[in-house]
Amino acid sequence: MSKQAVIETKELVKTYGKFIAVDKLNLCVNQGEIFGFLGPNGAGKTTTLLMLLGLTEPTSGTARICGFDSTREPIKVKRITGYLPERVGFYDDLTASENLDYTAALNGLPREMASKKIDELLNMVGLSEVAKQKVGTFSHGMKQRLGIADVMIKAPKVALFDEPTAGIDPEGIEQVLEMIANMAKQKVTVVLSSHQLHHVQKICTRVGILSKGHLVAEGSVDELGREKIGGGKLRIEVQVAEPTSKLVKSIENVKGVTNVESAGDLLLISCDKDLRRQISKVVADCDSLIVQMKMEEYGLDDIYMKYFRES
Repeated sequence: MSKQAVIETKELVKTYGKFIAVDKLNLCVNQGEIFGFLGPNGAGKTTTLLMLLGLTEPTSGTARICGFDSTREPIKVKRITGYLPERVGFYDDLTASENLDYTAALNGLPREMASKKIDELLNMVGLSEVAKQKVGTFSHGMKQRLGIADVMIKAPKVALFDEPTAGIDPEGIEQVLEMIANMAKQKVTVVLSSHQLHHVQKICTRVGILSKGHLVAEGSVDELGREKIGGGKLRIEVQVAEPTSKLVKSIENVKGVTNVESAGDLLLISCDKDLRRQISKVVADCDSLIVQMKMEEYGLDDIYMKYFRES
């Protein structure tokens, strides 16, 4: 296991007959990361999560969480891992508090400690006012919030979320994402599987794109965008007051600049590294004025679609 790796798979394979659900997956997620796990239905995301949890055995390869083998040591893995499936399951005839109390008891929390923690968690997820209400009366969004509290009741080192924002209203989505982000701030390592790419981009430190069981891309959104859309280069957009040919030529001569495209008063500069300071100096030396300058930002939607158009 790598020095900082909390989640690690090596050559992980899962087959069902002749169908390969996960194919030689090598994955590494470090402590405190929020890792976005992306891919279309049937790509192997949920199967991978289940193998990490020890809920299904791999055909070959290994999956480890905090050094524990998910197949050989599933109980140890489950003690330190929280899981929120796409379809949250609770006892409908029990209240929100009673459901959490049951989870706390299963995980060996002393009753007095559990009671205090349940109150804190229900307040945190915005369900304190319905703590004594039966879960069978809850909306889907309320159950998702309760699911997050259920994950956190055991103070996990790792949390796995499968479509946590599905079917929730916009306000609820923001709250769920904020809660997941706060978990990472508390050193919890998070894997977030989702089809909602803008949600993933908002909170994830890195993403992995799965296609037909293969990990076809892995990295930060900026890294993947630069590789797939920017041709491996950084791109700086500069709006100038006077885009003269002398200015364009001078920017082209800056060491590390590989291309300059101009359209009106806009210059799109491709370069090997962040050269904003050098470009600013060149613009000033050419007696021009920068109206605005920014690094080009990449959208995960565009990156995702480009990978699948070419796969």
